[in-house]
Amino acid sequence: MNTELFIAKRILSGKGQRLSNPIVNIAIIAIVLSITVMIVSVAVLSGYKQEITSKVIGFGSHIIINTFGEDDLMEAKPINRNKLFIGDIKKNKEIKHVQVFANKAGIIKTKAEIEGVVLKGIGEDFDWTFFDKNIIEGKSFKVLPNKKCDEIIVSKNIADKLNLKVGSDVVMYFIQKPPRVRKFKISGIYQSGLEEFDDKFILGDISHIQKLNDWDSLQVSGFEILVNDFSTVNKTAETLYDAVDSDMNVRTIKEANPQLFDWLELQNISVLILLVIMIVVAVINMTTALLILILERTNMIGILKALGSPNWSVRKVFLYNAGFILAKGLLYGNVLGLGLCFLQKKFSILSLDKTVYYVSTVPIEIGIGNILILNLATLLICSLILILPSYIITKISPLKAIRYN
Repeated sequence: MNTELFIAKRILSGKGQRLSNPIVNIAIIAIVLSITVMIVSVAVLSGYKQEITSKVIGFGSHIIINTFGEDDLMEAKPINRNKLFIGDIKKNKEIKHVQVFANKAGIIKTKAEIEGVVLKGIGEDFDWTFFDKNIIEGKSFKVLPNKKCDEIIVSKNIADKLNLKVGSDVVMYFIQKPPRVRKFKISGIYQSGLEEFDDKFILGDISHIQKLNDWDSLQVSGFEILVNDFSTVNKTAETLYDAVDSDMNVRTIKEANPQLFDWLELQNISVLILLVIMIVVAVINMTTALLILILERTNMIGILKALGSPNWSVRKVFLYNAGFILAKGLLYGNVLGLGLCFLQKKFSILSLDKTVYYVSTVPIEIGIGNILILNLATLLICSLILILPSYIITKISPLKAIRYN
């Protein structure tokens, strides 16, 4: 029989009015709130990073291969889409999809407005998954081999500025020698929430850019590559760099958009600070509750010592008490935190201004690994720190404690 555990249970189940009752309840509430805030914070951060990353990847994929030195990708030198290394890339198990692209800067002119844009040319191999989710009006168009498509999709930002609608005809001017003009028809309007991209990109058939640049049907600006696991993107990019021709450049989406990804990494620091504050709050309340329990049971401590119980045995009684309080707080905190996350994920209760935060609702991504780490870290840190205040028991004299009232 575990005597210390038995005594600890008797202490917590004791009836009557005691000084420690409200203190213990406050400690439990503090732990509940702390673990709830931590779970919600990590879930929101994970969801936000995933949403923003998926939007950026939707415009530029995970990895970009283009002619070395063409960083802006606007007027890149052409690459033959049937390069020998492409076959090897498609056989790589880490590669999910490979698609061609070509960009061309131009100007859309209406009767009242002029807007500078980038026509992103796509081929029949384009993955529409991202844009299909973000098209708010109309639909996507289909690119067919050996047949030019005059349809485009534009962002809501561009459509609002130029007063364009689905089905509208638009004229786009390309500044080159000689200047050229193309007429397109809007098949859909998308809204990703990323102003940097929504203000600039429209999607159209790559054959228009090939014609404008006097390229043949096999020439493209580069290749966009999607990988199966985003965490392996750097390693995969290194492998591809060794496989491509010497005049080819391989860049990850992080390297193509360093400011955005650096900003996302800064959010980790903010959440880390919040997690530290919450753990400190939990530790302070747990320490207070433990000291009150010890103070309230000074007489009992003296009796146990007088009966021959060693200091560590008596300390274990109160550490068990602290463990019960901590476990109860963690249980309720996980239920509350995960419950709030589930409600937000399911019903999108909290909304955001998409023009400011890039998303229309607070995003949630519940990672089981993150939840386990939070709980284990809180349990371990609190348990280790609570050993220190329990040391006060070793300083209590049995004779004085028995007389203590």
